[in-house]
Amino acid sequence: MAELGKGVTAGKIASNVQKKLTRAQEKVLQKLGKADETKDEQFEQCVQNFNKQLSEGSRLQKDLRTYLTSVKAMHEASKKLTECLQEVYEPEWPGRDDTNKIAENNDLLWTDFHQKLVDQALLTMDTYLGQFPDIKSRIAKRGRKLVDYDSARHHFEALQTAKKKDETKIAKAEEELVKAQKVFEEMNVDLQEELPSLWNSRVGFYVNTFQSIAGLEENFHKEMSKLNQNLHDVLLSLDKQCSSNAFPIKAQPRKKAKLFSRLRKKMSSDSAPAKANKSPSPPPDGSPITSPETKTVNHEPEPSSLETPGAGIPKSPSQGSLPAVVVETFPATVNGTVESSGASERADMPPGFLFKVQAMHDYTATDSDELQLKAGDVVLVIPFENPEEQDEGWLMGVKEADWLQHKELDQCRGVFPENFTERVQ
Repeated sequence: MAELGKGVTAGKIASNVQKKLTRAQEKVLQKLGKADETKDEQFEQCVQNFNKQLSEGSRLQKDLRTYLTSVKAMHEASKKLTECLQEVYEPEWPGRDDTNKIAENNDLLWTDFHQKLVDQALLTMDTYLGQFPDIKSRIAKRGRKLVDYDSARHHFEALQTAKKKDETKIAKAEEELVKAQKVFEEMNVDLQEELPSLWNSRVGFYVNTFQSIAGLEENFHKEMSKLNQNLHDVLLSLDKQCSSNAFPIKAQPRKKAKLFSRLRKKMSSDSAPAKANKSPSPPPDGSPITSPETKTVNHEPEPSSLETPGAGIPKSPSQGSLPAVVVETFPATVNGTVESSGASERADMPPGFLFKVQAMHDYTATDSDELQLKAGDVVLVIPFENPEEQDEGWLMGVKEADWLQHKELDQCRGVFPENFTERVQ
């Protein structure tokens, strides 16, 4: 017989092709219901458990690798952060050698943590999953041998029930049936023992894996906590020796509010009434000037460009006075958020009271409309009369002590930076 390769002959290839054809025919007949199929529900349950166990293990392996990648990334980020500290830490500052040693130990601790995770978790995970491919292959092979057994059984039964019996063929078919049954049962028995044992082993494996990870994390964080405390102590010592160079807290710059303030001042100066001793000009027709003491004229004012459309204008009770401008009322806002002041407004609070804040840091006013704050001052926050004048990060309010003493908003209220305070009510 011609040899096609090492250990492979034409006859063997033909035999394998014939087996595949026979199996395919048998599967078709079973699906069509023309041939019965040997069932083993207990084994099928074992296969389902096996597939579930393999899926869970593969997911755990994938997530563990992702976790290790994250640990390595954190190591690199931590290393760069400590390197940055070493660069900015000037040579004459106290504790420089200590910070260098802490940075070195930090790097070693991350490296050790990552390596132990690989040795005690990932490699164990790989070993655990390494047994699945072989068992999966054997399960598939057992399925093929089961089809061969069913096919041999059906062939033997067909020869026995044939009208014209051929004893030689029957004997040969019986021999093939016994052989197929033996091969199938040997594989079936082995898997019937291994699959339940593998299924039960998952509990111990999960326990050991996560115990190892938890223990490594615990030790890592303990040692890292010591390093962080050492670094904290070094920096605290540096801060005490250089306490005069404390980092200042700054307020956000005010732009819009100061612009509106200047515009209001300009408009106020432009619209100021004439001085009292200035004589009125005579009418163009030469008629005599009527003295205000002898004649009172009520003027019906014309609509002004400053009026709000649709709003009424009250009549002035005296001659020559400008018509009153109706001021549009805006809802109370804090940083653009509309808040209702009706529910929170109380008799002992200023009109429109919103909430209380307490100064956490001193603030030195830089403009006449700003509040001067000392740490601990309580401020009653009120809305801006015109929300358009509110800058981001700034609030309007009156110090509680000034309000309780004077009960006067015009003299006491002012703006202040929100980040210097903390809300208390």
